[in-house]
Amino acid sequence: MGQWFHDNITEPGKLPMLLALAAFVLTFLITRTVTRLIRAGRGPFRNVTPGGLHIHHVVPGVILTVVGGFGAVGSGRHGWAAAVFAVLFGTGAGLVLDEFALIVHLDDVYWTEEGRRSVEVVVLATALALLVLGGFSPLGVDTLSADERQNRTTLLVTLLVNFLLVLVAFLKGKPITALIGVLVPFVAVFGAVRLARPGSPWARRCYRNRHRARARARLRAYRHDRRWNGPRRRFQDLIAGAPDRLPSRTPRSPGPGGD
Repeated sequence: MGQWFHDNITEPGKLPMLLALAAFVLTFLITRTVTRLIRAGRGPFRNVTPGGLHIHHVVPGVILTVVGGFGAVGSGRHGWAAAVFAVLFGTGAGLVLDEFALIVHLDDVYWTEEGRRSVEVVVLATALALLVLGGFSPLGVDTLSADERQNRTTLLVTLLVNFLLVLVAFLKGKPITALIGVLVPFVAVFGAVRLARPGSPWARRCYRNRHRARARARLRAYRHDRRWNGPRRRFQDLIAGAPDRLPSRTPRSPGPGGD
């Protein structure tokens, strides 16, 4: 095990990446645990409100991300300094992305339906980091042989084709598929050849006069969402807590004269 770790992690300079990913995931899980305890009124944890101003944890997260990022750029991929800055960067990124929805909406939507975006981004960032750690290169260049890499024409064509596939998947309303497709070309192909999501730029442009394609796209999106929304929501609630439920509105009885 020690030899494998040295050959595949330490020697190639992947240890800072591994430490950053571990710090990122642990920070997110710990932060969510603390915020859930604060929400439930348990434990010694409280919101930080100096002078009545609520300081969100995205603030120290930005500071740690900047310090860790600049430090990692200047320290290389080996040595104790690289490891320390990688941990700082991963910790800061975990704090920042935990409140990604707040940054997008510029509002405290942490415990709302909109706040689920933070969990989705964290899961996506973790998956991408694992792919990079596993040896995948952007746009699939790692799949080329040594001879193919020396051939500039082959390299440029491969980059161009993969970029176009990623772009098509993004225009079809599949941003997660497109992002993963940057590292795994097969995923980009899968997203590019399938029907676009309703309301996506591709669907609005290409399905405008194709009624059958629009109907098929809506039906496929409905079936996909019905199949996966439930498990996805339960997974998000498990690791991050369920959002606040909006109070149901009681129907108002009509008055003597009716409505």
